[in-house]
Amino acid sequence: MKLLPGRVMVFGTFDVFHPGHEFFIRAAMKKGEELTVVVARDETVKRIKGQLRNEEQVRQRVLQEAFPEVEVVLGDLEDPLKVVREYQPSLICLGYDQVGFSEELRAAFPELPIERMEAFQPEKYKSSKMG
Repeated sequence: MKLLPGRVMVFGTFDVFHPGHEFFIRAAMKKGEELTVVVARDETVKRIKGQLRNEEQVRQRVLQEAFPEVEVVLGDLEDPLKVVREYQPSLICLGYDQVGFSEELRAAFPELPIERMEAFQPEKYKSSKMG
């Protein structure tokens, strides 16, 4: 039997929390003993997506209430990799549609496993399609 890695880390905007996000987080929880969810900062979301529906504290609170057993933290405004160095995860799980950040992670942490997670009904549960 393969041992589970200690800490798993995921990143996301989680602007409109939906069943696809829940599926993603629950799947990541099964990959390790502890899960840290890193919520993108408002400035980052606006820069990447051009719009923001819910402020970072609201998004963080919604996730923490939905998953009290998970540590939910805000990303760092100046250094998006700081949280990885601080928490030292054994595995990073990225959403099926997260692009760009994986290359930055691989370059900074070449030995750190990164796993792309499955989608859950992306035609229905994708934040950009949910009004």
